Amino acid sequence: MRFSNKTAIVTAAASGICRATAIRLANEGATVACIDVSPAVSETVVEIEAAGGKATGWVLDVTDRAALKSVLADIEEKHGGADVLVNGVGRSSVGKGGGEFCESDPDDWAEVLDLSLFSTMMICRQIVPGMRERGYGRVVNISSVSWLMPTPKFCDYAAAKAGVVGFTRVLAIETAKHGVTVNAVSPGPIETPATAKHPPETRARVEATIPMGHYGLPEDLAAAICFLASDEAKFITAQNLVVGGGRGIV
Repeated sequence: MRFSNKTAIVTAAASGICRATAIRLANEGATVACIDVSPAVSETVVEIEAAGGKATGWVLDVTDRAALKSVLADIEEKHGGADVLVNGVGRSSVGKGGGEFCESDPDDWAEVLDLSLFSTMMICRQIVPGMRERGYGRVVNISSVSWLMPTPKFCDYAAAKAGVVGFTRVLAIETAKHGVTVNAVSPGPIETPATAKHPPETRARVEATIPMGHYGLPEDLAAAICFLASDEAKFITAQNLVVGGGRGIV
């Protein structure tokens, strides 16, 4: 199996893309540390263990820097470091009533950037030095097609996710000679608990922008993420893989 004797950390593992990724990593042999702000992360752990895999669950708000540092230190001590890191946390301010940029609230931008960009950087800052020391690591940061295909009312999210790709590329170059690869994945519209709330007219409008004509599945993203996290992708770094059924072409 591709991830035998490997330890993986996956954030946002309670649902959607990262839940599917955590399950696939475990099914392929990894011991997975699942992190999420929701207690439902325990359900991911239960599913992994029921299938014979190994996982631990951690309820954590990744914007709480002190708690984040403590949990990551516990995970590294428990597992002897991480071989794979998947950063999947992020959200826009639309759900909080965020509007177009000229009507938006700078406090909302700060929250979105903190969660969607700075948390990814902070987690990498704590985990990647150990990877570099050991001469091995696979980092996959989840971005979005939102910065490739601009959508009104998503200024803060697009800025954050563009930042994730820029950060990914620079970190990849800095760690390339140390056995660490760092890549990004930019999902298009995916069937998740969040997109399940889209009204029919929104869904139809979005599907019209996807050349394949339909939303993807979390498992589609998990397959791409696990490829980049595997040794099959050992000569791939500093890349952004768009997984969106053709959406996001520029």
